[in-house]
Amino acid sequence: MEQSHNYAAQQGVINMQLSHDLSQLFLGTATVGKRGQVVIPAAARDSCGIKPGDKLLAFVHPAGLGVLFLKLEAMLGVSSLLQQLLEDMEENTT
Repeated sequence: MEQSHNYAAQQGVINMQLSHDLSQLFLGTATVGKRGQVVIPAAARDSCGIKPGDKLLAFVHPAGLGVLFLKLEAMLGVSSLLQQLLEDMEENTT
C-alpha cells in the first residue's frame, strides 16, 4: 500500500512540474511552530492579497504531500459560480 501511495505522490509531482514552472510559483518557506502555527511568507501574502484577519481554508494534498490554503472568499466565489452552472444545466435539461 505504501508503495502505491508513494508512486501516486511522485506522479502528482511530475504532472505538476509539467504543467507549471515551479520557480515562478515558489514564494518562500515557512516553519511550523511548537503550537502548529505557520507564518505565511510576505511574498505569498502579497501575491494572494491575504490580509490580517482573512479566513483561510486548509486542504490536505490528495497524496498527503502537504497542505494547501485557500482564501474563504475565493471559495465562496467558486461556490456561487458552481451553483449558477448547476442551475443553468438543470434549466437546459428540462
